Amino acid sequence: MKKTLATAMLALAGALGATATAAASPADNYPGKNVSIVVPYTPGGFNDTMARLFARKLQDAWGQPVIVENKPGAGTVIGTEFGARAAPDGYTLTIVGFPLVVNQYLYTKGLPYDAQKDFAPIIVGAQTPNLLVVRADSPFKSLKELVDHAKAAPGRLNYATAGTGTSNHLTMEYFKSQTGTDMVQIPYKGSAPMVTDLLGGQVDVMFDNMPHVLPHVQAGKMRALAVTSAQRSALAPDIPTVAEQGYPDFSVAVWYGLAAPAGTPPAIVEKINAELNKALQADDVKQVFAQQGVEAVGGSVEDFQRFFQAQMDKWSVVIKENGIKAD
Repeated sequence: MKKTLATAMLALAGALGATATAAASPADNYPGKNVSIVVPYTPGGFNDTMARLFARKLQDAWGQPVIVENKPGAGTVIGTEFGARAAPDGYTLTIVGFPLVVNQYLYTKGLPYDAQKDFAPIIVGAQTPNLLVVRADSPFKSLKELVDHAKAAPGRLNYATAGTGTSNHLTMEYFKSQTGTDMVQIPYKGSAPMVTDLLGGQVDVMFDNMPHVLPHVQAGKMRALAVTSAQRSALAPDIPTVAEQGYPDFSVAVWYGLAAPAGTPPAIVEKINAELNKALQADDVKQVFAQQGVEAVGGSVEDFQRFFQAQMDKWSVVIKENGIKAD
């Protein structure tokens, strides 16, 4: 009898232990070692800035080192592939954004990862609109004047971009399709030479991220005809949106987010999301964002999933209808 009772007690203890183990969340002991944030860009841009802010806030919250690794190249493909192929345990996170959506449609020969299947969205950290700008002495003083001229003289106006498939290029292609206009692309290797040639009169017009051109607008060297956000930006409230000037469906934002490899336990994803939502409310983070000309977003994992799907729906149509390819 004693042996039977002892055996039963051991079996019960084992069952209770198994139940407790099963009930334990993967997030309970996370993180137990260093966490890496992969940035598919060179240091210095806002993607890198946001990654380092997030790393510092997570490290402070968790008491574990959070390291930023810059892995630029191939239009973000190198770093993004590295992040997609990492172990799905929450210890390798990746900065993602506009290229994650559009590259799968731009590179017709395929990519080494699937934007939808290989990542678990965590949070949209920030976004910034583009500004439609001309130089200060341009004859175009409004969006309507620009559109009217472009329609009357198709192919006569040119516009600067940072290359095929970049946000400023696709924003202009979207704008052209919405307005029924035709303008010629002049590609550059980045924003700085675009700005130089617009100011020098070599190009007529361009869309570019607000942080790149708003200082020139404020200095009186450029004229902003419109902002691409759905509502006017708090950083430049006097600049009207494209939507309010006759194109109500027009809305474009350059966004910056964080993702984990697909298969990462949802509890870990939610834990990171919660900490970063707290970080986005911190005064020092808000200050850096404002200085960079971007606005904090935040929200739930589900918010990011819905946003990502909407972005894919929009840009797949723009790219396919205009026959845009990057390879």
